[in-house]
Amino acid sequence: MKKRVTITVPRNAIRIPLTYRLEKDFNIAANIIRAQVAPNQIGKLVVELQGEIDRIDAAIEWMRMGDIQVFSASGEIVIDEDSCVDCGLCTGVCPTEALVLDPVTFKLNFRRSRCIVCEQCVPTCPVAAISTNL
Repeated sequence: MKKRVTITVPRNAIRIPLTYRLEKDFNIAANIIRAQVAPNQIGKLVVELQGEIDRIDAAIEWMRMGDIQVFSASGEIVIDEDSCVDCGLCTGVCPTEALVLDPVTFKLNFRRSRCIVCEQCVPTCPVAAISTNL
């Protein structure tokens, strides 16, 4: 089973080896999609957890007991085709090439099946044509 979550780690828990604990204590693989973590600051991660559902639930409960906020990240990227100017800036930050420019028409193509909802494209769009529907 796979479950995508957003994790917010408070300053006092930032030194916990979170992904190590998930692997060793719960047998959960944690694929970090996006991370913003620094010493003495609040950490934010988007993580895809993979393992048995009961173990994933237990791991989420363990994190919550440690004052770590965990939210389901089940949204998806939405592109407003009327606003999009096909500039291609989003294609440069997309790690999975879900966003590509057609080499013939120079129109933006969104391959939803490749998107991991890392949201790196959202702040990159100069006309705010990309958003999430969380």
